[in-house]
Amino acid sequence: MINDCAYVGETILKFLEGVEWLHIKRSRSIWDKTFGVAYGILRAKGDVYHVNYLLQDCYIALKLGKRPLIGHAHGSDLRSGLKHPLLKRIVQYDLKRCDRVLVSTPDILGIAKMFREDAEYLPNPVDTRLFYPKPMLERDGRLRVLIASSSDWKVKGTDMAIRALSEIKDEVEVSIIRYGKDFDKTVELARSLGLNLHVLEKVSHEEIREYYWSNDIIIDQFKLGSLGMISLEAIACGRPVATLVSSKYIDYYREFPLWDVDTEEKIVKAILTADERLWQQEYAYLMKHHSPETTVKKLLDIYGCVLRLK
Repeated sequence: MINDCAYVGETILKFLEGVEWLHIKRSRSIWDKTFGVAYGILRAKGDVYHVNYLLQDCYIALKLGKRPLIGHAHGSDLRSGLKHPLLKRIVQYDLKRCDRVLVSTPDILGIAKMFREDAEYLPNPVDTRLFYPKPMLERDGRLRVLIASSSDWKVKGTDMAIRALSEIKDEVEVSIIRYGKDFDKTVELARSLGLNLHVLEKVSHEEIREYYWSNDIIIDQFKLGSLGMISLEAIACGRPVATLVSSKYIDYYREFPLWDVDTEEKIVKAILTADERLWQQEYAYLMKHHSPETTVKKLLDIYGCVLRLK
């Protein structure tokens, strides 16, 4: 397993029983992103190579002849990478040369299929040993709302969430995590609308569950239309989630109970009507499609297929 994204690779390996594995991780330092990861890949020996993110890690593995190689796209590598003047050729090379291409969300499947008709969607697994339901805290006043995704107006629609919450500011107590390129703009927008934000510091992957358990409803993104890891992990922690799941992807999310929350009015309605029943429906969908056991079983079948073609 090479690199990771949103702890998907790490979760897969955690539940991959009966398989000997090596995980080559890297930081964002220049050395790690280039020579460091190249050295690790060069030394690695395996029957299957699984690369998270279709950028330089995948390109290096292909150039070093590591086969069979599965390229696993996670979002920005296809959404942004294919528009980047320098990265575009690397991403296209990866898409065309991998032995198999997987995507983590339905919204990027169509992009991948422009280069690989055999690209397929593999639902992200949720680490259910780390993220699990806890009872709701007793409410004594306003609804506790957590904006859990990074502050990014273009990709996440954080500004939409702030405007919606400002309309019900007397009914909610809003927390936000300090991260994302538009964080300062988000805080300023909230201030201008009279919405008070309780700012939380960014914490580790394991500690984020404490934030979920301390709130009544979790806010994710309202732009992409696919369920991200924040939504999935928050639902696993026993909290209803308000996010945009687009009816364009109904074939993948047919059993999910919340659809097309794509305006401020709909966000307000989703927040105010979120209850135990909504969470139960979201949780039923989660356990059917995103349990680590389900994802790992599908992945082992894919590993078997590429090994037979070796």
